[in-house]
Amino acid sequence: MPHIVIHLSGQPEAALTREAVQAATRLTQSILGKEERVIAVAVQYVPKDQWFIGGRSLEEQGANAFHLDISVTDETNTKAEKARFIREVYAAFKELLGGVHECSYVHVIDARAAAYGYGGATQEYRHQRAG
Repeated sequence: MPHIVIHLSGQPEAALTREAVQAATRLTQSILGKEERVIAVAVQYVPKDQWFIGGRSLEEQGANAFHLDISVTDETNTKAEKARFIREVYAAFKELLGGVHECSYVHVIDARAAAYGYGGATQEYRHQRAG
């Protein structure tokens, strides 16, 4: 926990994929306080001619973009931590990709503990067992 999905504009690049995963993992650990052993990351690429912002493709705009969704257990991070995470992810991916369109999004999804889990157990169950 957490689960991260990263969409990057362009064609798949192994080095960029690795750098994006490392940046997301590092920031998830350092800002949100999550353990690396349970951080799962999936990366998908979307061709620039298939990613549209304001009705125009990124290809037409000569821009790059990204979208990062991260699911965390509700009430495990403060508003300030989430705001810092969003700010620092944006900065890191702007540096990685270059020419990033402002409409690149970071979405911290607060999932209810009773409705979110891994390994067949909810986070609520894990919390109760640990307490």
